Amino acid sequence: MIVKRVLLKKVLQSGYVAEFNLVKREGRYEAALYLNGKFVGGPPTPQLLTSPKGELTHWMGNRPAVGLTESEAELITSEVESENEILHHREKSGWEA
Repeated sequence: MIVKRVLLKKVLQSGYVAEFNLVKREGRYEAALYLNGKFVGGPPTPQLLTSPKGELTHWMGNRPAVGLTESEAELITSEVESENEILHHREKSGWEA
């Protein structure tokens, strides 16, 4: 997994620092959650909460999971999709970085 850049950084109520990074893994871009610099496995993009809690509508991570607002989730998802579209276009045109 290669970290390209930080998409979102927030301090949680617990005091942990959550970083949502754009990473390249297995030839595709996805988001990865890091808590205090340690990778937390989970889904490659934000997932909808089955029961939203206040402003939190999405989540990422797997034990622990971190809640996200709709705008935070949209930011992460749009960045991942945008990078994958660029990558797809480059592959299609035969351009290599």
